[in-house]
Amino acid sequence: MRVLVVTSEPISAADLSAALPGDVDPNDVEVMVVAPALQSSPLKFWLSDADDAIVRARRTGQETVERLSREGVDVESETGESDPELAIEDALQGFPADEIIVFTHPESEQRYREDVDAEELEQRFRRPVRQATLG
Repeated sequence: MRVLVVTSEPISAADLSAALPGDVDPNDVEVMVVAPALQSSPLKFWLSDADDAIVRARRTGQETVERLSREGVDVESETGESDPELAIEDALQGFPADEIIVFTHPESEQRYREDVDAEELEQRFRRPVRQATLG
């Protein structure tokens, strides 16, 4: 099974396991982590002040790979666009995932454009999408 994980914060193998279907072992899954370069505010997004967001996204991907690899998960990562839908679209070009898992903060803590709709993503990308909460 190939799973595309979209997250703006590092996740652990336990987080991944909780988001996967109950009968799926994370060690039996090939994972691509996409860390979108989300902005903290609309102003930063519209001013194209992306440097901090890109650095944060790279760190998120690297830390997630380190955490999951330590637990035996086959994982790679890439930094994605600031729009999670575009980040998913780009990632699917080179990683034909069977399923997508999107980790987001609780609504009160979300970054700009983090508010994705799993049903819309399923319709757009024609594969199952699971949504999990960070933290």
